[in-house]
Amino acid sequence: MSRAAHIVVLPGDGIGAEVAPQAVRVMTRACPEIDLKFEYADVGGVAIDRYGTPLPEATLAAARAADAVLLGAVGGPKWDDLPMTERPEKGLLGLRAGLDLFANLRPAMLFEPLADASSLKTPLVAGLDILIVRELTGGIYFGEPRGVEMGNGGRRGFNTYVYEEREIERIARVAFELARKRAGRLTSVDKANVLEVTQLWREVVSAVAADYPDVELSHMYVDNAGMQLVRAPKQFDVIVTGNMFGDILSDVAAMLTGSLGMLPSASLSAGKQGLYEPVHGTAPDIAGQDLANPLATILSAAMLFRYSLDAPEAAGRIEAAVAAVLDAGLRTADICPEHPPPNVRRVRGSEMADAVIEALDV
Repeated sequence: MSRAAHIVVLPGDGIGAEVAPQAVRVMTRACPEIDLKFEYADVGGVAIDRYGTPLPEATLAAARAADAVLLGAVGGPKWDDLPMTERPEKGLLGLRAGLDLFANLRPAMLFEPLADASSLKTPLVAGLDILIVRELTGGIYFGEPRGVEMGNGGRRGFNTYVYEEREIERIARVAFELARKRAGRLTSVDKANVLEVTQLWREVVSAVAADYPDVELSHMYVDNAGMQLVRAPKQFDVIVTGNMFGDILSDVAAMLTGSLGMLPSASLSAGKQGLYEPVHGTAPDIAGQDLANPLATILSAAMLFRYSLDAPEAAGRIEAAVAAVLDAGLRTADICPEHPPPNVRRVRGSEMADAVIEALDV
C-alpha cells in the first residue's frame, strides 16, 4: 500500500502562480508510490489583497501541519509602497520563523547544455556543482533592535547583527553532514577580521569541525568569497555562512549557471519538514504570459522528495527528466540564445513542463 504525504502549495504572486502548478503536475507523475495530497493556500501579495496580511494564520497553520511546503514566489511592485512590516516578503520571513526553517540549501549546478548561458567562460563553469548552506532564521535580518529613528542630524537607520552559539553550531552541523556526503570539503564564510559576531561564527564552526575529521574545513572572508566565485567557482564544494552573506553569495552563484530560472532551494527545520521554492522572483513583467521557466520549481520539488519525503528515487527521476529535455534542446526564453542554433527550440513554460512529464514516462 502506498504511503500518503500532505503537501501545502503556496503559489504566491506573479509567475509563482504559473510555475507552482506545473511542479505539482510533475510531482504527481514522478512518484506514484506516494499518495500526494495537495492543499493550496495564500501567502505574500495575494494574501494581502484577500486577507490584509502577507501571512494569514490559516496559511501558517496549514504549513505547520504539512509534511512539506512548495512555494512559488512572493512580492511585486504593486505592494512596494506598503510599510516594511506589511510587505509580501514578510509572509516568507514569517513562514521561515514560524516553521523554524533555519537551514537554507541553495545548489548551484550547471547543466551541461546550458554552459554557454553562463556569464563566465565555459571552462570555468563546466561541471559546476556548489551547495550553499545559509543560516536562515538569525543574523541581521531578525536581530533586534532595528528600525529608523530621529537622531541629532536627521533620521538614523539601524539593524542588529547577532548570532547565538547554538544557532551557529546547528547550521554548521547541517553543512558538515552534507559535505560528508559530497566531496568532503566545506568553506565557512565570515567577516571575522572586522565583525565580532563572525569571529564567534569562526570559532564555533572550527570547534564543530573536530567531530568531522573526514571533512576538510577552510575559512574565507565574504569579500574574497564573492571574488573567488567569479574567478574560480569550481574550487568550492559546500559553503556555509550566515543569513545576509548567504543571501548575497547564493545569488552570485546563481548567475554562474546562466539563469535564476534554473535554480531550486530548500529551507529545512530540525526535522524533515521543509519549504521548497525556486530562487527566482515573481517577474511581474512576464506574469500571465506562459513565459516563465518552471524548471527551478520542478527541481525544488525534486529536493522536496529527497529531503522531506525520503524518496530519493523520485528526486532522481525528476532531475534526469530535466536533464533530458535540456539535452533535447528545449529552452524557455530565459535560457534560450537570441539566435538559437538548429538543435535548440524555444518553448513556453507549460510546454517545458509537458516535456518533463513526457521524459518521466520514458
